[in-house]
Amino acid sequence: MAEQRARLFVALELPEPVRAALVRWRARAVEGALGLRLLAPEDLHVTLCFLGSRSVVEIDAIASACAALERRPAVESALGGALWLPARRPRVLAAELDDPEGTLASTQAQLSGALRAGGWYAPGARPFLAHVTVARVGKGARLRRRELRRPKPLRFTGSTVTLYRSRPEPVGARYEALCSVGLRAAGGG
Repeated sequence: MAEQRARLFVALELPEPVRAALVRWRARAVEGALGLRLLAPEDLHVTLCFLGSRSVVEIDAIASACAALERRPAVESALGGALWLPARRPRVLAAELDDPEGTLASTQAQLSGALRAGGWYAPGARPFLAHVTVARVGKGARLRRRELRRPKPLRFTGSTVTLYRSRPEPVGARYEALCSVGLRAAGGG
């Protein structure tokens, strides 16, 4: 019998007002663009670690490694600039996140270390870039290069990190939350 596999990633959840602001910004940013697949508002998140295809028997251990974040403070961030990623032949439209106190980067680094220690994650060659993907470029899409306006500045607190299973479907992936870890509120013990 073939081993069951799951495509996994860990993400910081975005508060609903941030997702709504990103949807409004995206509508203006992509107006008239053809060949973009817009992510559903509930699917907008900040990927911290993409684990790829893992054996389903590893899920509980991966969830336990994620639980190490429970003692971390909630992430303070803000919407930043607009990005086409990668810059030369874009596959996604994203909003960069500002990380003025460094809590997002240090949360990602701690998670990365815990998952790497378990053998479930291999960091990429490029440093972590905090962003939210809002649209994917479809195959054969022709994007007209244009200047993108920044999203309106919006500060927020991210207090939940979730392990997701990504299930591919013809219209795009469907994300299934497997477990969540609450980060402690400012001033919390």
